[in-house]
Order: sequence, then C-alpha cells, then structure tokens
Amino acid sequence: MPLTYTAISLAVFWIFQGVRAGLSLTGESNVIQLAFLTVINGEGGAPEVNFANSGNTCTVFDGTALLDFPTIGKDIVTCQGLGKTILLSIGGATYSEGGFSSADAAVAGAQLVWETFGPVSSDSSVNRPFGDAIVDGFDFDFESTVENMPAFANELRTLFAQDTSKTYYLTAAPQCPYPDAADSPMLDGSVYFDAIWVQFYNNYCGINTFVAGSTTQVDFNFETWNTWATTVSLNPDVKVFLGIPGGTTAAGTGYESASAIASIVDYIKDQEYSSFGGVMLWDASQVYANDGFLSGIASALGSSLSTSISSTKTTVSTSKTTAISITTHAATTTSTSTVQLTTLHSTTTTAKAPTTLITLTKTTTSSKTEPTTTTLHPVITDIKKVVATSSSTTRTSSTTTTSLTSALSSSSTCPVLGESCSASGTYQCNGSSFGLCDNGKWAIQKCASGLVCVQDGSSIYCDFKKDHPDTTCS
Repeated sequence: MPLTYTAISLAVFWIFQGVRAGLSLTGESNVIQLAFLTVINGEGGAPEVNFANSGNTCTVFDGTALLDFPTIGKDIVTCQGLGKTILLSIGGATYSEGGFSSADAAVAGAQLVWETFGPVSSDSSVNRPFGDAIVDGFDFDFESTVENMPAFANELRTLFAQDTSKTYYLTAAPQCPYPDAADSPMLDGSVYFDAIWVQFYNNYCGINTFVAGSTTQVDFNFETWNTWATTVSLNPDVKVFLGIPGGTTAAGTGYESASAIASIVDYIKDQEYSSFGGVMLWDASQVYANDGFLSGIASALGSSLSTSISSTKTTVSTSKTTAISITTHAATTTSTSTVQLTTLHSTTTTAKAPTTLITLTKTTTSSKTEPTTTTLHPVITDIKKVVATSSSTTRTSSTTTTSLTSALSSSSTCPVLGESCSASGTYQCNGSSFGLCDNGKWAIQKCASGLVCVQDGSSIYCDFKKDHPDTTCS
C-alpha cells in the first residue's frame, strides 16, 4: 500500500543575529524556534532569556534579569504574518535549574511562562519581553536531567486549550540515543508532543554513522524513534525530525553535506517511516554562513510548503503503557548499547539562528522485506535501569566520525564549571564530561555512565572508557 507523506518539513534554531539575517531564511522555512529561555524562575520572580549577543541591544526590566526585546517582538509579528510558526525554546546548555521541586511548582512555572510569552493578560504588571507578540508554542531542549517536567508540560497544554483563538504547539529536542536521559519522563507517553527534533549529531547514532545504500543501519537509529512515535508517544501522529548541524562548527561531530543528507532523507522515505516530519537544523547562523546548504536540504525534502507542524489536541488526560519494539533484520547483528553524548546547544556570543520548517505533499511507493522485531525496552520508568542495560551482539559495519574543524579549545587545562575561558564556542574534554565555552565561562555536560570524553585530533565525542583510559587535559 502506498505511503503518503504529508507535512515533510525543515526547521532551524534561531539565536539573535539581527532582523535581516533571520528573515533571509524564511523563504525556505516556516517554523522558527527562538533559543533560549534559560531560567524559568529567575531574579525578581521573572523568567530569563539569552539570545546570544542580543544583550547589548536591549534593556532589563526593573528588579529582574529579564531582557526586554521589543524588536524581536516586532519580528515575531512580521514572521507570523508571513505564515511562519514561532516557538520559544526552553533550556539549552546553560540551563541549570534542574526542573522543579514539586508538581505544584512546575504548574506555577508553566503559568509564569504562559503569562510572559502567551496571550496578553489583564495584569499590566506582567513583564513581557516581546510586548504584545504571542509565540505559537514552546520547545524543550534540556541537556541534563530535569524534575517534574511532565507536570510543567501538561499545564502548558491545559493553558493552550484555554485560548481557542489560535493553535499552539509543544515540541522537544532529545538526543538520538534511546531513551533520551533528559527527556525520558516526558517521552514515556505522559506528554502530548506535536513534534520532536531528534539531535542526530555528537552521538554514536548520528548521521555520520549512516551507511549509504544499506537498508539495515547498525548505529543510525531513526527507525528506533519511528517505533517510539508509533507505539509509545501519547500523540500517535507526532512528527519526528532529523536533527542535523547546519555547518562544520555547529557540533562536535555529525556535520554532513547537503547531498549526504539527501541520501539519508531518501532512505527514511524508502523505509516508509510514517512519523518522518522533515529536517531540523542547528542553527541559523551556521546555515546563514553555509552558502547553498539550506536550499540543498529544502530540495531534498521537496518544494510544497506548509505553515504548521500538525493539528494539536487540546487536552491530555491519559498515558500509554506500550512496550517499544526496535526493528532488527535477521541477516544482521547489531549493538544497541544506550551510549549518550549530550549535545551542547549554547547561547554563545557567536550568533546562532532559527529552526526552519518546510512541508511538502508527496506520494512514494517502495517494497521491502518485512523485518523481524525484538523488544529491547519497556516504556521507560527508570532511566538508570535502562542506561545500565545493553546488548552484547557484534557490529558488522564500520562507523565514521565527522571532524570539527575549528571549535576545539587549544588549552591543556581541564574546563571547570563557571571558570573563565578564552574563546566562546570552543569545546574541551574533562574526563567523563566535556565543556563548552559560553560567553567567556565554561558550561559543563556529562557523558553517559561508563563513557569518557575523547578529543581525537579535531573531533570530540564520548566513548567507552576502556578504549580511552586517559583524558587530554589536566
């Protein structure tokens, strides 16, 4: 039976770099994610945002650390007038609140975010960075474990339903290793997401491990996420996006050419992964400087655009308890260890840009042998138990690593959280963790349990400790 593709899209994260740079991308994008809201409960009881080098273009609301962005507010209205969907991404590498102390605190946090960036309320004392502009929803980009986030997400959904004047969206950006450590409590069927932007870079399952011409992929695991979408997700129509770096220095590993991405997109379509929503790019400043890349990705997806992700439900009251079955093939042995390298989505002074979404309507037919399935994970209720479990079968194909050409720190001193660093946007290993220089200070992320950070030539990644006993700094 032919599989009809709808809403195949392209998405790009945006961090402030000026109106012209941002709007120049909108011809080939229709969803823009502003990154990031970095603190939910900040100074003076207000949230805080950090759009990279935007701080020197605006003022701060009295008694808070919340920046006022009237210009971005005008840009939001302009882009929405062009049919674009604007999301505000919460989290990033510098987010450090760890979620909420209780479900009640999470509900209060959602209400605070809603009154700050959602519909204008009758309370004139509310500080609104974007003025009367209203975002079209929120994205979660958490790089470490957060508490009570399902309560936060579901309260946002409840608030969405109270405003019937427009459609709102809720999305997330997990790492490609399944299950994602940071977002697992929300991805177990308890939260209704419209789309997820899976980061297929800086990890063993990234696009750089894709084997062209092979119907069986040992490491590249879009199939796993498609299975999650169709058997675990509370939204049975959730869209899964192929998240990729928009330039050679956008990530530690995983950048591939537009032609290579086209090959991966063709593979996903040929495999009839019904959840495929399109491609996500991190980030727009990288794409903006990477001449021809965005148009190449758009060409790979198609040319018929849509202005939304999908229709959204207004209530969430139940959760699924389905086991996830990950497809394998009888002729191939695979390794399924849940290795994770956290992607650093940061707000550095090197301007970064938006997530772009492109939609096409296309019908394609393919034939394939029905695969066998092996149940590897139940619905994730305890991330520690799952991370500790891996299979011991043998890999039969090799993997490759895309080198980072200019974003590794030349220092031999290990990065320490909050300590000064000389070059924003550079990476540095420190044993089982790694740092990103963000606005002159180190932000630290941990590798998964049992892994260490490896700085090999111009590449940085997490790998098994036994293979790399020594670190590269002291």
